[in-house]
Amino acid sequence: MDIEARRNLQALQAIADDALITQRTLAGKLGIALGLTNLYLRRLVRKGYVKCVNVQANRLRYLLTPTGLAEKTRLTYEFMDYSLQLYGQVRRHLRAVLAPAMQGTRGQIAMYGTGEAAELAYLLITELGLEFVGVFGPPMSGPFLGHHVRPIERHEEVPFDLLLIASLDRADPIVEQLTGLGIARERLVTLRQ
Repeated sequence: MDIEARRNLQALQAIADDALITQRTLAGKLGIALGLTNLYLRRLVRKGYVKCVNVQANRLRYLLTPTGLAEKTRLTYEFMDYSLQLYGQVRRHLRAVLAPAMQGTRGQIAMYGTGEAAELAYLLITELGLEFVGVFGPPMSGPFLGHHVRPIERHEEVPFDLLLIASLDRADPIVEQLTGLGIARERLVTLRQ
């Protein structure tokens, strides 16, 4: 699923959830600039997915049209299909990489990252019967799935055989950062090839 389709789905979902949503709020939900949000909304209106209604002189209400509802449904199915394919792909990759890498070790895995990809990685680690020994990442408001999140600079406090980089984005910059902190490259595993 490409980024435009994902943003369309997010926008249509946000409008379906709150017809009084402001462009500023929508920009925050989409993670894009306010001006770009305005352009996005205009495109959704032009495609017939959203209708704008003036509520007050300076206030608009956004409504999903039947075409917009159908598009939101189609994109939701597309996203679910993409997610399931991605899960299967990551699962096969981790099975192929982790099983041989853990031969002759205690099977202790730590993880770097706390987002949705990390949740997926955590499930796969436990499914493989490996021991999850810790999670590193940015300071959070709370634990990650019951585990205390440590800053990566304190990686020496946790004995691990492998450190799984729990990100679906390009891992090269993260690998570079982690090797710069003294973690051997052969101890790093990514979610994707």
